[in-house]
Amino acid sequence: MEWRSGRRSSNVEDRRGMGGMRMGGGAMRVGGGIGGLGLVGILVVSWLLGIDPSMIIGAIDGGAPVETRQELPRQGGGAGDEQAEFTSAVLASTEDVWHELFQADGQTYQEPGLVLFTDATQSGCGFAQGATGPFYCPGDRKVYLDLGFFDELSQRFGAPGDFAQAYVIAHEVGHHVQNLLGILPQVHEAQAGADRASANALSVRVELQADCLAGVWANRADRSRGVIEPGDVEEALDAAASVGDDRIMRAAGRRASPESFTHGSSEQRVEWFTRGLQSGEVSDCNTFG
Repeated sequence: MEWRSGRRSSNVEDRRGMGGMRMGGGAMRVGGGIGGLGLVGILVVSWLLGIDPSMIIGAIDGGAPVETRQELPRQGGGAGDEQAEFTSAVLASTEDVWHELFQADGQTYQEPGLVLFTDATQSGCGFAQGATGPFYCPGDRKVYLDLGFFDELSQRFGAPGDFAQAYVIAHEVGHHVQNLLGILPQVHEAQAGADRASANALSVRVELQADCLAGVWANRADRSRGVIEPGDVEEALDAAASVGDDRIMRAAGRRASPESFTHGSSEQRVEWFTRGLQSGEVSDCNTFG
């Protein structure tokens, strides 16, 4: 991916190297009254949903989310900073694309923040762990990313490459776009009164739409700046396929159960990213139609 010549976003908050969590001047309480197995289950579910696990923990534990606003020390030089610079460049590219698309529709795009952290941090939705993977928090309109996830994406999920990483970031920004358009609030309201299978089906539609919106970004960014290099599309498709619910379930030794899907199958995720990539039109991303 050609990213070095692009601008960098001013919306990246670097919390790496903070050396622990600070919350209200006291110790951080993780999981509350939830047992070990319960917490593990919540982390798995939240990873599949692409949301902050504290949104689930807080609902069970009764805790209120706390947002950290203090300046935090930045991590030193090295490979991590190279990835941080890359992340900032990709975020800036999504900002440019979505500003243009919103403006063409007579709307104003409100840029999300992106928080880099190591292991654990506090989000506007509550406690966050790097083990859950990247996620978007509607509560503070920020994407949270532990850069260690990119190593996991490459090694555990077999999806290496910078464009695979860019797909992940663009997918989470896609959730922000959904939030701005009022889609996320409507879906959350519908899920509140639905049975589990129906709620999961709605989650799948949300995630596939975010995949499609990531494809729209890739199309538009390539049109304007020629960011896609040979092999990049294959990297993104491999990443989309690698995080399909069916593949993850089989890798865990489970039967692929469509009624339990929350993100969609590998085939579906590839299909919807490809649809957005080929057309570059948000109107082609209606997974609810």
